[in-house]
Amino acid sequence: MSLKTRLMLMILGLPLLLLALVVGAALALEDRQRHAALRDQLTHGAELVAPALGEALARGDERALTRLTDGLLALPHVQALSLQDGQGAPLLERGRLRDLPAPTNPGALRLLERDRRWLLQVPLPDGSPMPAWLVLDIDTTPLLLTHYRHLASAGLALMLAGLLLFLAAYATMRRLSQPLEDAGRALDRLALGVVPQRLAIPPAPELARLARRVNDLADHLETAREEMQAQIEQATDELQESMETIEVQNIELDLAHRRALEANRVKSEFLANMSHEIRTPLNGIVGFCRLLGRSRLEPRQREWLDQVQRACDNLLMLVNDVLDFSKLEAGRVELEALPLDMVGLVDEVLGLQAPLAQQKGLQLLGLVYDDVPADLEGDPLRVRQVLTNLVNNALKFTDQGEVIVRVMLEQAEASQVVLRVSVSDTGMGLTDEARRRLFQAFHQADISHPREFGGTGLGLAICRQLVEQMGGEIDAESLPGKGSTFSFTLPLSGSAESERAPELSLDGEVIVIEEPHPPTRRALAHLLARWGARVTTPATAGSGPAASLVVAGLGHEDLDEARLAGWRRRLDGLGCPALLLVNASPPDLPVLPLPHGGEVLGKPASRSALADAVARQLAGRPRALPVTVPRRPTASPVRLLVVDDTESNRLLLGELLAGPGLTVTQAASGEEALALAHDRDFDMVLMDIRMAGMDGVETTRALRRLGGAWRRVPIIAVTAHVQGEQHRVLREGGLDDVLIKPLQPQRLARLLEEHLGIVMPPQAESGSSAHAPTLAEGEEDQELAVVDLELGARLAGGRERLARELLETLVDSLAHSEQAIRDAVARDDEVALLDALHALNGACRYCGTPRLGLLAETLETRLRSRGLTAVVPLLPDLYAAMGELRAWQAAQSSSTTKAIASASSSESDR
Repeated sequence: MSLKTRLMLMILGLPLLLLALVVGAALALEDRQRHAALRDQLTHGAELVAPALGEALARGDERALTRLTDGLLALPHVQALSLQDGQGAPLLERGRLRDLPAPTNPGALRLLERDRRWLLQVPLPDGSPMPAWLVLDIDTTPLLLTHYRHLASAGLALMLAGLLLFLAAYATMRRLSQPLEDAGRALDRLALGVVPQRLAIPPAPELARLARRVNDLADHLETAREEMQAQIEQATDELQESMETIEVQNIELDLAHRRALEANRVKSEFLANMSHEIRTPLNGIVGFCRLLGRSRLEPRQREWLDQVQRACDNLLMLVNDVLDFSKLEAGRVELEALPLDMVGLVDEVLGLQAPLAQQKGLQLLGLVYDDVPADLEGDPLRVRQVLTNLVNNALKFTDQGEVIVRVMLEQAEASQVVLRVSVSDTGMGLTDEARRRLFQAFHQADISHPREFGGTGLGLAICRQLVEQMGGEIDAESLPGKGSTFSFTLPLSGSAESERAPELSLDGEVIVIEEPHPPTRRALAHLLARWGARVTTPATAGSGPAASLVVAGLGHEDLDEARLAGWRRRLDGLGCPALLLVNASPPDLPVLPLPHGGEVLGKPASRSALADAVARQLAGRPRALPVTVPRRPTASPVRLLVVDDTESNRLLLGELLAGPGLTVTQAASGEEALALAHDRDFDMVLMDIRMAGMDGVETTRALRRLGGAWRRVPIIAVTAHVQGEQHRVLREGGLDDVLIKPLQPQRLARLLEEHLGIVMPPQAESGSSAHAPTLAEGEEDQELAVVDLELGARLAGGRERLARELLETLVDSLAHSEQAIRDAVARDDEVALLDALHALNGACRYCGTPRLGLLAETLETRLRSRGLTAVVPLLPDLYAAMGELRAWQAAQSSSTTKAIASASSSESDR
């Protein structure tokens, strides 16, 4: 409520209210006095007339009664009267009376008031012959009208008084509010920065003080405004001078920036050139050191050679780190969006770091949680680089215990997931101060670490920049002597609903796990249970069904002779195959008999290798496979990479390319080839086109995207089936030439000469192949032979031994190929059928199997051109040819066994 409103209420409302109360009280009192006076007048008059009236009634004097009653009717407000006996019967009536109650108390005066009508009952004196009453009917309406007239007069008086009070209040408010409004307007103008006119001084002292204060404030504002204007002018002049100075400095800075950019460009070019110039001779030194290591050397010479090789490896690592750091600092690193499989990536990184863990006797384990999606997109190269650096650091600074890599799902959205990758170790740990400066360039946890462990201090700085560029964060938790945990978040494109399918379906097979390392044991148990197996331990294995497989882990301490003897006895007592996981490198793997079948794998075993091994053992086809550990490339003048998913194809290419000055590296898949390409350079790639996973064209495009020398490396397509239009598709995919299976050594030598300028030495034909039988027994009547060893020797470059090995490999794979073909036909899966026929066709191209090779090529051609319906009629012939080849192999094995037995008996007879 405003001050004006409150003043108006006080000046106008309060007096008016008091006046109304006084007038109301006065009117009420006056009305009460009039009623009392009327009551007294009537009562007194009636009492005076009552004796005379009683006597007149007793005498029966009508004239006296008339005179007396007229006098009573003359009283104020009397309307009628009546004389009644004691029973209420009227004796005399003047006017019309209302119904009256009978006297209840004879001898007493009674006045009844009903609204505006009064009834006065007066008893007559006892001198009358019988009791009688005088009843007067009185109308008080004139009194009410008089009261209303007085009320109206009082209301008019109050209105007049209120009007006078309002005028007085309004005049008073005008005298008070006008100066206040003037002061308010003046303050508003002052708030806007405008100096108002000076206010007139009102007569009231309070308002005069307010007006003077406002005038003083206006004068002060005007003075401050003038001073501020002067300061602004001075600051403007100074700013103008500063702007001129800054302009000159900007020109100088721009020139300096251009010079810095030019210097940075020159530095980058120099760094890149020097990196290449340094790595080229270093690779040559490393390569020749390894070649020299194959020769006979004295122990001291071999020790010197190992020192040279370690120094070269350290220098190469330093050059690579400096180059990566310079690219990151210059913002030249571009991230790619490629398919990314965290399981395969972790297995690959652990496989590369396995030799160091095995050498130190450490347990190396990778755990990719089940909720991590299978289909993701990211930059596998950079993720692998970060993870490799963290795992290598963990192994380098850990002397005993374990290193565990964990990948788990932290956050999932519609089209993006965030993974948390952690690397935990049980090494020496870090102090808080060391942890704070850990991710700075050229800093290590301790000044003695570069001398003791090597390194430049760039690895973690590169990891931090790569992780941040991918949108994640990296951190470390550690306690001195308790180990460390490095973890980073990894945002990737993908959906959390794409759950990874199990690699196997074991359908309740009973598998016994005997693993001393608890985390590895739990991981194996969880993985096998997810595959559908019933997992037990040696303590509970005898109480249930017989075990189908035993998975046992051997640590570094189990490789001494005493413990190996115990394991031999343990393996002899098993009634099922055994899958041994040994924490050792391939040269150090123990020779253990597996009387019931089984395999020996090195730790850490990848999930795919473990699944394949379990599947082979439970399928009843146990065969020991060598553990493949990624090797570092040996530098040589010419480095060749063979990429093929068929073992026989890789074996043949390796044999055909074997020779002085050539180093052949093999890759079983496009993913493995891409991983090798990240770590080393090659001069030529022989690429199979149709492979599982990444095919040859996809792998070629990925290699070309690596940039650098990979844009110019010749990549040759090696395929068994190329139709007219496919040549153009292959060349558009980045391939430089096509080599058709079966391989011709002359064509291969010509490709090497055309693309690399290498002249291959002539291949000597095997003399023994001429005496090999052309047809198997019982095959003379067929158009094409089941086996032609002479043809096989020619296809193998004149190497009859290689031809027989390839033939044995083909026969061993026939069961798997036939099952794959039957499954694909049963599912009407043309893609799977094409993969199976292509693999069979490629394998037959290197073997002397004319009949099976022709059928495989015909079926692949028909499937590509005419579809599945054109292939089905020829499948029985294909299955028959496979059976004939297996029968031929069995006959050869039987004859060989008989020949050995005959030779043994002849020797004993002698």
